[in-house]
Amino acid sequence: MRKTSGAVICPGCGRLVDVNAAVCPFCERISPGMMGYGPTVQRVMGGLELANVILIACVVLFLGSLALDPSELLKMRGIMDLLSPSGPALYVLGMTGRFAIAEGRWWTLLTAVFLHGSLLHLAFNMAIARRYLEDVVELYGGTRAWLIFIVAGASGFLMSNLASGAPTVGASGSIFGLLAALIVYGRRSHQPTVAQQLWISAAMMFAFGFFMPSVNNWAHAGGFAGGFVVAEAMAFNGRREHPLLVVIAWVLAALVVVAFGLQLAGYLGFALSR
Repeated sequence: MRKTSGAVICPGCGRLVDVNAAVCPFCERISPGMMGYGPTVQRVMGGLELANVILIACVVLFLGSLALDPSELLKMRGIMDLLSPSGPALYVLGMTGRFAIAEGRWWTLLTAVFLHGSLLHLAFNMAIARRYLEDVVELYGGTRAWLIFIVAGASGFLMSNLASGAPTVGASGSIFGLLAALIVYGRRSHQPTVAQQLWISAAMMFAFGFFMPSVNNWAHAGGFAGGFVVAEAMAFNGRREHPLLVVIAWVLAALVVVAFGLQLAGYLGFALSR
């Protein structure tokens, strides 16, 4: 279970380091050997890449939203509404909108990122998110990719709530943030052709949103802006992960968990008071 001597692979940069090193000499990750438990943790967590974790979370929450109101499954109005959770079910789990902010539930800016309005909505977003996440993780590292994903999603919903206020869910704002980060990388790495192709992809995805029903273009715009700003603000040095960024990433991950806890606690308190 615990390795006390020799070398291990640093989870931050993928290079060999001493298992007892306090800091990775290549990427400055704190305790890359995890006090000797690093190899065991990596074996257990090897399949839990960022894209997989987000996919699992979204699927579990989608199934949970269906289980909260199964009668809605019989009310399909078209292929776009296949397996659509009810509005009350999404409200319970953390759908955002101007109404949520008026109620003081700021944390819905985070919870709504992991909720989806139909099976097609979930499948489409997860397919694109996985594609872009793998690229961003490869270029920026997992810590920065997570920061971009969650900040872009929250900033997208913030803009949506300020501009339209409509009830909304979905990871599309985060997806546009990942696309913006790839554009930043293309420009910083002096690859104008790549950056131009990504700009075209972004324009096409924005245009597509105007022709599809119930698409939150405000969230797309806000997510793109948030991802662009975060990618620009971070000192880009490949996959090297600064300890401060690692701490911020874990704080955001804990904040997402706390957000769902606050949401469910509020609902249970309301239900018990009736």
